[in-house]
Amino acid sequence: MDKNRIYVFDTTLRDGEQSPGCSMNTEEKIKVARQLEKLGVDVIEAGFAAASPGDFDAVSRIAQEVEKSSICSLSRAVENDIKQAGLAVQNARLKRIHTFIATSPIHMKYKLKMSEEEVIKRAIRAVEYAKTFVDDVEFSLEDAGRSEIPFMKEVMDAVIGAGATTINLPDTVGYRLPTELSAMIKELSDFAGDRAIISVHNHNDLGLATANTLAAVASGARQIEVTINGLGERAGNSALEEAVMAIKTRKDAFGDLYTNINTKELYATSRLVATITGVEPQQNKAIVGKNAFSHESGIHQDGVLKHQETYEIMKPEDVGVIKDSTLILGKHSGRAAFRDKITQLGFDKVSDEELNSAFEKFKVLADKKKDVTDDDVRMLITDESLNQDKIYELDALQISDCSNGVPTAAVSIKFNDELLTDANIGNGTMDAIFKTIDRLTGYSGELQSYNVTSVTEGKDALAKVTTRVVFDETSPSFVGHGLSVDTMVATAKAYIGALNSYLSQKERLAAKHDHQI
Repeated sequence: MDKNRIYVFDTTLRDGEQSPGCSMNTEEKIKVARQLEKLGVDVIEAGFAAASPGDFDAVSRIAQEVEKSSICSLSRAVENDIKQAGLAVQNARLKRIHTFIATSPIHMKYKLKMSEEEVIKRAIRAVEYAKTFVDDVEFSLEDAGRSEIPFMKEVMDAVIGAGATTINLPDTVGYRLPTELSAMIKELSDFAGDRAIISVHNHNDLGLATANTLAAVASGARQIEVTINGLGERAGNSALEEAVMAIKTRKDAFGDLYTNINTKELYATSRLVATITGVEPQQNKAIVGKNAFSHESGIHQDGVLKHQETYEIMKPEDVGVIKDSTLILGKHSGRAAFRDKITQLGFDKVSDEELNSAFEKFKVLADKKKDVTDDDVRMLITDESLNQDKIYELDALQISDCSNGVPTAAVSIKFNDELLTDANIGNGTMDAIFKTIDRLTGYSGELQSYNVTSVTEGKDALAKVTTRVVFDETSPSFVGHGLSVDTMVATAKAYIGALNSYLSQKERLAAKHDHQI
């Protein structure tokens, strides 16, 4: 084992997705997994296979799609969980099962209602059973941040003896300070020696997740469990982009330590996850925030112009932030220029069908905007890849409203080569649109969240709408994406997109069930 290498374990698709409002369907998870592979992530925790049929489907399909990264499924120290995890990752070229049990006094007493001896026995059985499915088993001591070190040593000895190759010591509730966590990791890392890799998974309840992760690395941890944009339960997790760039930038502090992350893919990965989940990083977010490399102060601007390092400790291009190139696209630009632009932006695996569809949308946009920016093009391509399930497709929308009037929407939708048209009134324009779509399709959705942002600046900017809709009480919510210079058109597209995602997943799971029978 290279003792200078820091393994990056990304849990965006598992812990990140547990963040309220961040759930993804299978197709969206696959797109994120492919990008994480391109980013150079060592291990992708693709989900919790036993949690639901949808989670199992996502993990198993990602296992078949990804080749370079190890695919991992989380499981409790329960036989059925472990079995489902093993079956889900069985077709992966590189595979791992990540099983866990709580070791803190408060968890053992109130949640597990188990003695220390019972916890150790359960942990040993879990690792031994997981080893019957995969060679690579990771074991987590849940709530290690509040666990007692002597007991953790007993558990570590037991699970390493049973075959665990990675020991994760999570600060599950984000309780520890960097100095405290550093001391704990140092002692337990020395205790493990060369028998296992020590991993850390830090939550951000006190805003210390990344600081704790870096302190742990300095004290001997050689795997970091992180998420894109810091997504995760409650206040989130340590952000992959922050931890990785700190290790890369501060060579004076971390010496020869390194990761295999292709940092030039950080911005693209952040944008993809933000687009799919509809959760944008705050503007002042480190590394990938909109203002991360912006300078408004005159003193700062003057300094950067004279010498970049006066106020920038890393280059924007190091994380994939590319300023608009000299190749400006407009309504007279051709397909070749458009393809060249998307290649420059890092979209090197776009199918001809996606390219042609995005190019047509680009021509429509170029007729309405003077100049089409890199962000516009990036969003067109991303939107095209996210809306491939076109069971229903918006053809036309007409709305009518005024103060003290009756909001009305007339909608035309393509379905099976048919054009369905209807109109309805509502409590507002959006409500009228949704009610009309519900009546046309026969599915009634409940809007859980709605978000609209502008892709660029200016009155002619593209509107990006993200909706989260529930169509069935027994199913999770589904995210839809819409893009248009007209916000209401984008809204209708986003609502239909959520319905398409719901229907596509329903069809896949039904087909899989029939096949199993």
